[in-house]
Amino acid sequence: LALITTIGSVLGGLAGYAVGYALKKVGRLLAIALGLLFVALQLLAQAGYVEVDWTRIQRDVEPLLQQPALRNLWDRLLATLTYNLPFGASFVGGLVLGLRAG
Repeated sequence: LALITTIGSVLGGLAGYAVGYALKKVGRLLAIALGLLFVALQLLAQAGYVEVDWTRIQRDVEPLLQQPALRNLWDRLLATLTYNLPFGASFVGGLVLGLRAG
């Protein structure tokens, strides 16, 4: 039983590290893509090709970013990751290390 718990913890840590590393890389690429999209939209708007209704965008996006929605998502993520506690605990530790390393 102790060996199974140890193997689960090691696998959890490795899986967490891999996921954290990948998330950081994907997040960085996503941030660059969104930034380039914003710059392209601004250039097109300045040239008169498009007109962006930023007030409508803010109105539509703001409810998605409200604190309760994000908190609920975080709580569900933690509940899922810690369902099998030895695996989940080592996964979260590995995730943090992977995010830092990426």
